[in-house]
Amino acid sequence: MTKKFGIIGNPIKHSLSPLLHNYWFEKYSIDANYSIINVKEENGLQEIINKIRNKEISGINITLPYKQKIVSCVDNLVNDAEVTSSVNTVYLDKEDTVIGENTDVFGLQAAYLKEIDNASKKKTLIIGAGGVSPSVILSLQKSGVQEISITNRTNEKCIFLKNKFKKLNIIEWEKLKEQLKNFDIIINATSLGLKGGNDFEFNFEQVKTNLIYIDTIYNPMETKTFKFLKKMDIKVFNGLDMFIYQGQKAFYLWNKVNPEIDEKLLELLVSNLK
Repeated sequence: MTKKFGIIGNPIKHSLSPLLHNYWFEKYSIDANYSIINVKEENGLQEIINKIRNKEISGINITLPYKQKIVSCVDNLVNDAEVTSSVNTVYLDKEDTVIGENTDVFGLQAAYLKEIDNASKKKTLIIGAGGVSPSVILSLQKSGVQEISITNRTNEKCIFLKNKFKKLNIIEWEKLKEQLKNFDIIINATSLGLKGGNDFEFNFEQVKTNLIYIDTIYNPMETKTFKFLKKMDIKVFNGLDMFIYQGQKAFYLWNKVNPEIDEKLLELLVSNLK
């Protein structure tokens, strides 16, 4: 019987998750299919979890805006999901318990943070306090980053995260542009720049020349801000590698197979972003 997997979120049309996981299912001869699952109403989250409990669906990924909203629907949070209260992967364990896991933390570390020298000395700014932000904070902490600041249009979300991560500094959104020059690493954890959406209302002109800019967005591969900083010879990363690595760990949790990230896969993903 073909196992069913999928991803929920809104908007969700931009997701390459079906392409990624179906490539691996075919490569490893696993009888499974991965598709986009449309859930527009929040009460639909529990319905999806019930389908996992009833073994109609074998597992799901979760993206914005449901990473924190799904927490109350699962039976148990484990590992990084327990720390962040943010879930992007759900599955049924051997005891038929619905597990909420977080593979975003691993994805960010594997993709970028392991490559950064002297991470503990880098002043880091996270822009955005939504579903992926707790994962970004935890991955930075695990990488040894000592000074982490966050900003968001609504301060309430920043305060919520500061209650969870005590050493977090909050920067007012209105002061963001003038504060950019103080940071060694800036991570865009908002949806600003997402294909078909809005980008930042200002340019990142006043930044350090040795800045590292990480965008959690991968579609498009280069947002307006990404292109602007790239022209300034700033070191820039898009969210594609993070996306692939978080998917790799999710695939392992579901199938107990650690899939290879090969050139054919990379070419397939990039060709669908052009």
